[in-house]
Amino acid sequence: MRVIRGRKSDRKADRAVTAAMLSETGETGEPAFRAWTPHRQIAFGRRDTRASRYDDAVAAAESSGFPALERSVGGRAVAYTGTTVAFAHAIPLDDARAGLDERYEAGATAVIRALRTLGVPARRGEPPNSYCPGDHSVQAGGKLCGIAQRVRKSSALVSGVVIVTDRDEIADVLVPIYEAIDVPFDPESVGSVDTAGGPGDPDAVCQALEDVFVGDAVTRIEAASDVEL
Repeated sequence: MRVIRGRKSDRKADRAVTAAMLSETGETGEPAFRAWTPHRQIAFGRRDTRASRYDDAVAAAESSGFPALERSVGGRAVAYTGTTVAFAHAIPLDDARAGLDERYEAGATAVIRALRTLGVPARRGEPPNSYCPGDHSVQAGGKLCGIAQRVRKSSALVSGVVIVTDRDEIADVLVPIYEAIDVPFDPESVGSVDTAGGPGDPDAVCQALEDVFVGDAVTRIEAASDVEL
């Protein structure tokens, strides 16, 4: 399995690393995995951009020091503080119509296993009115992780976000954003690895995810800065 570590120097290029990883997996049939800390930002989903007060949501993000970006997949707005961990698992496919639920299940199981190795009593599900609400989430004293999936003809990307620390800052910035996009949100629903008994160290969370998703299957390790786009 190809493993990519670190991030590019700017937000746009960093997002392109994951897209390139998915494309290469589809072309070569080699799985790939990446766990890293994206740049500080609010990533808005496609439905968010159609909200009548979307401009107000963007203004709320940027006035709090969170550059706004739009993603073509996934659910609702997610905050990255710089300590927030993202992961992406690119999987080759023989049939793009099969295996969607199984991949979600495997992804959630892997996240739970990784967090439990760090002392977090993680389990499936999320509290009511969580950020980026969805059926495939992990919680422990609040929502810690949401999982999404992107499917192409020859590959699928199972990805997610893990809140490691900064839960109060994330909750605070999301309140006016979710109000503007008219989605119910309870700031108390936000959890974090450190408040759930784990380390407030993003590198430790990245390593735990990599250990579980990759195991002994690693064939080569690359730095994100060296990935050709």
